[in-house]
Amino acid sequence: MTALPAPTYHNWMTPKSHVVARAILLVGIAGIMGCEDAAKKSVAHAAVPGSSIMALKQGAPATRVVGTGATEKNTSAPPQLPPLPVFAPKRQTLLMLPPAQRGSKEELIAKVEQKFSSGEQNYKAGHLEAARKDFDEAVDWMLESGYDLDADAKLSELFHRVVDTVYADELQAFRAGDGFQEAPAVPAPIDEVAEMTFPVDPRLKERAEQAAKNLSHDLPLTVNDEVLSFLNFFQTPRGRAIVETGLRRAGRYREMISRVLQEEGMPQDLIYLAQAESAFQPLALSRAGARGIWQFVAWRGNEYGLRHTWWVDERQDPEKATRAAARHLRDLYSMYGDWYLAMAAYNCGPGNVQKGIERTGYADFWELYKRNVLPRETKNYVPIIVALTLIAKDAAHYGIQADPEPPVATDVVKPGRAIDLRLVAETIDVDVETLRTLNPSLLRLATPDDPSFELHLPAGSAQRFSAEIAEIPADKWVSWRRHRVDAGETLTSIGKKYHVTPAAIAAANNLEQGAALGAGEKLIIPATQAQAEIKRRLVSYRVRRGDTFLGIADRYAVSADDLRKWNHLKSNRVNRGMVLRIYSLGVAPEARPARARSKAKKAARPATNVAQASPKPETKN
Repeated sequence: MTALPAPTYHNWMTPKSHVVARAILLVGIAGIMGCEDAAKKSVAHAAVPGSSIMALKQGAPATRVVGTGATEKNTSAPPQLPPLPVFAPKRQTLLMLPPAQRGSKEELIAKVEQKFSSGEQNYKAGHLEAARKDFDEAVDWMLESGYDLDADAKLSELFHRVVDTVYADELQAFRAGDGFQEAPAVPAPIDEVAEMTFPVDPRLKERAEQAAKNLSHDLPLTVNDEVLSFLNFFQTPRGRAIVETGLRRAGRYREMISRVLQEEGMPQDLIYLAQAESAFQPLALSRAGARGIWQFVAWRGNEYGLRHTWWVDERQDPEKATRAAARHLRDLYSMYGDWYLAMAAYNCGPGNVQKGIERTGYADFWELYKRNVLPRETKNYVPIIVALTLIAKDAAHYGIQADPEPPVATDVVKPGRAIDLRLVAETIDVDVETLRTLNPSLLRLATPDDPSFELHLPAGSAQRFSAEIAEIPADKWVSWRRHRVDAGETLTSIGKKYHVTPAAIAAANNLEQGAALGAGEKLIIPATQAQAEIKRRLVSYRVRRGDTFLGIADRYAVSADDLRKWNHLKSNRVNRGMVLRIYSLGVAPEARPARARSKAKKAARPATNVAQASPKPETKN
């Protein structure tokens, strides 16, 4: 009896292929009794000569530069076997043996729910490999149980709930090829505030005016009713939370932003523009598609040297985006000679500001405000920044307290070619989420195949990284892994986890096939992960007020040309209420499903997902 390799359910499971899934998994069970041949495919990248690692530190003394650089045969069958496909030596006939039931249904349900809950917790914590193992086991236990899942209402409901949840949008990373789904964004705070209006507290005016006189500043601080209304909002519970988040996170980036602004010859108080835009969250995303702590849209970011590819988005790189913002604001100030007009142009584009000046004859922001010639969110944009500046400079005066986070020192290395962040994490013993936090410009769990790309590591880890990564061939950095041995683990159990043979692990680590492993020992795992399954799926997106064509394209990571082609459009103009067809790698993070269609319509269009954005607009362009 010859067994076939055991696939995991990620390779074939869909909520609609339950019957086929069970048959395939039964083939996989045979693989447990037989042998596992190492897969033959691996992700290959073109060689990059001169791979090097450069160690630097941010906010700490510079670190010195360092270099990187069996088949088993079963001749007798037991009287009872679990469901098992048996193949005759020269025929491909699938025979199903009678199922054997193990344990009660209640025990099975409790065990599966506990394992599935563990998987959800691991996924939310960023432990993707542990989550994958939990989800695999939860489904495998049900399919191997011997029960007819379709015939039992409780088991059927549990099975489909588990599978549907694993394949829901929040677990898209597993479906699209673990590690290749774009990192989730967070809503930009400016979207929440920019269109609001608030009452003016007359008691605030005298206090604010007096405080402004006593503050040192290098940008104008006007105190009027417009500014006072936002001062009032920022002392409400919701407004206070926004301010405190920004003041807290400012500590991470204040030194860097101050240095860049000084190098570019710009006012230091421009830092409060970033606080208003994003509360210093590198993954902030507005409804118009603006990203990063300085909220650049894609084309404007590209104009100032911020690359946006499938792998990286430099708008989310705090230092690169800060330098680009400083240069853009300098250009805008040179156009108007007025910082308030420059800020307004930063928000809505210099074209809109110029039109307002030409219509009214006034090159003064407050005159343009009163004459209502600027977009509403731009009218509020400058008062928001002034109000935040007043509060940030004297938080105690406004009853606000926030302890700034310390700056994060890092080592910076140049791997020289593509590398999986999970391999990096396993090499230096940190969690993947730490690496993602230190490298917010990375959109995936892998770096681009770019010799100039700089990867940020926790301070003091560059030498260890360079020493250990040299043990793995550079062309395997996107597929091979490292594993720290737990007590009781064997080459066989580790091989099963990574879907490689014990012999392959032994060969990669110069071990004897049956060698005993010590707890804490670190092994190289010659994993052979298949190329990521990168499939686009149809999404219907309803255009809301404030959306822009290019903003929608950027949010879904598609090109403007493709978006026009899919919707038979001749221009980039979209109207409110229009429904766009988008073939997306994943639903935009802040999108929400629209009201469910009827069952008949759902059945007719099973692959379509309808997404709507929140109603708060952003007109930055």
